[in-house]
Amino acid sequence: MQHSAVPELAHTHTRPIHWLATATALAGVVALSSALQPDSATAAQAAGPAGKPAAAVAPPDPTGVDFPLQCGPLPVLVQNKATGDLDGDGRPETVVSVRCDAGSGTPPNGVYVLTQAADANEPRLVATLVDPKDRRTVTDLTVSDGAVTATLLGYSSLDVPRCCPDVTERAKWQWKNGAFLRSTPAGAQSA
Repeated sequence: MQHSAVPELAHTHTRPIHWLATATALAGVVALSSALQPDSATAAQAAGPAGKPAAAVAPPDPTGVDFPLQCGPLPVLVQNKATGDLDGDGRPETVVSVRCDAGSGTPPNGVYVLTQAADANEPRLVATLVDPKDRRTVTDLTVSDGAVTATLLGYSSLDVPRCCPDVTERAKWQWKNGAFLRSTPAGAQSA
C-alpha cells in the first residue's frame, strides 16, 4: 500500500498569533453576550375564576394537626411528609408519616392524608393509609404522578424483637372512585 504525498498546508500549523486571534474573538463573544441579555422569563399561568391568573396553592402544613395517635404524655413526631395533587383537583395534598416521639424503640407509624380548602384556616385529615394499630414502620414515603408509595416494615411474629423488623413490603395508594385504593407497585419484593 502506497501513501500519496499530501502537501503541507500553511493553516495547519498553529502559531502564537493564531491563539491570540482565537482568544480575542472569544473575549468579544463573551463581552457581547453579557451586554445583550434576554428579557426576564415569564410563565403563562392558568386562568382561575373570572379569567384571573390562578395563585399558587401551598400544600397543607401538618404542624398543629391533631393526629389520631395514642401517645399519652409524649409528643407526636412527623417523620416524613410528601406533597402532590392526589385527587386531580389542582390543589396539593400533604401525606405524612407520624409516630409517638418515644425517644427509644420503634413506635409504629401512622400515614395520613391532609387537605385544605381554599377558604379554610387549618388543614384537615381526610384519610388514613396506614393505621398505627397495624404496627408498621414507614420509610421511603413519596408522592409522584398522583400516587403515594412507601416501604412498610413489620414483624413476622411476636417473637421478633420490636427493634428489628423482618418483613418488608412496598405499598402504593391511588385516589379512585372517592377512596384511596392500595396496591403493590410493580417490581416490589417482600423479605
